[in-house]
Amino acid sequence: MSFSRAERAVVTDWWITVDRTLLALILVLAVAGLAASFAASPYIAQKLKLEPFYFVKRHTIGVIAALAIMFIVSLATPQQVKRLALIMFGVGLALMVLALLQGMERNGAVRWLNIGGVLLQPSEFVKPGFVVLSAWLFSESIKRQDMPALELAGLALVAFVALLVLQPDMGQTIIVATVWCALFFLSGYSLRFAPIFLALAAAGLIAAYFTMPHVMTRINRFAGGGTESMQTVLAMNAFRDAGWLGHGLGEGFAKGRLPDAHNDFVFAAIAEEMGIAACLFLVAIYAFIVWKALTAAFRERDAFIRLAAAGLVMLFGFQALVNMAVNLNLIPAKGVTLPFISYGRSSLLATAVTLGMIVALTRRSVFKYSAQVLPPLGLTVTSGRETRS
Repeated sequence: MSFSRAERAVVTDWWITVDRTLLALILVLAVAGLAASFAASPYIAQKLKLEPFYFVKRHTIGVIAALAIMFIVSLATPQQVKRLALIMFGVGLALMVLALLQGMERNGAVRWLNIGGVLLQPSEFVKPGFVVLSAWLFSESIKRQDMPALELAGLALVAFVALLVLQPDMGQTIIVATVWCALFFLSGYSLRFAPIFLALAAAGLIAAYFTMPHVMTRINRFAGGGTESMQTVLAMNAFRDAGWLGHGLGEGFAKGRLPDAHNDFVFAAIAEEMGIAACLFLVAIYAFIVWKALTAAFRERDAFIRLAAAGLVMLFGFQALVNMAVNLNLIPAKGVTLPFISYGRSSLLATAVTLGMIVALTRRSVFKYSAQVLPPLGLTVTSGRETRS
């Protein structure tokens, strides 16, 4: 197998322009995910009468595939990122509809499709497409007053949220709606709209409380000062007993009683076996990835690149924050995975696409096209240079 000169040039340009610190942080996160899989999943596999390293092997294959996908996506130009996002959003919405009609039900939710023996959660792949598409529409709403871009962005939000609620998946609904609102304000719209969004959020929460019994139960338990479920109780005990260095790999107790120790509650399993220090290290990795990507995004003068990169990293960071907050009983349980750490093919591969888009959009100026005017945060562009208005 050999590569053409053109292919070598593409890879060379990628290596010259990529943010290597960001890339290194992502690789560290991937390795941390493998370590977490070794710590949390063997007991779960044995409990399900599978061979001990069943989930470890599958997670390892998933990480390798995810890194390959991330690399391929990171080679893309901004225009190619747009096209990929549009395809993911359109096809993903169609698959979400199909999942509602013919999908598999788990824990009262219908989110999965069985495609060739592989369980796929389409909503995970819609998320990065939705964020990039929204960023493009918001950027167009600033440049082209004749285009109903803002209305289309709102329509995309309503369509995606409606399908998420029908599954139901309130955790992802909150995350994507929050990121959309953040992009709305970052694109330059007045904060006077904030009370409207807060009122809509409150109305949606009240409606969910009175129409979805599981939402009512979770909120009542949490508001009453208790824990949402036995899993949350066990997770809290894992943190309480872990200490700074934990019990050691394979020596944890709570994971044996946590059904989702390799998935939604993997953060608690990490705490129990590797200690609070390992959890703080993981938090630092997420924080540095978010900081590096946001720093690069806000250096951009191009409206689309700035908003898309910022939105994608907010999606990534907010999902991690929600998962860790659930593990610490700071918010009611949401069924949200820890990006690149939790077991789950759909989540892992969709996160790889998200990170690949972030890396692609934060590359330096080999493929940056002409900057467009974007006036968020009081900035305008005059003669190619930003000035404070």
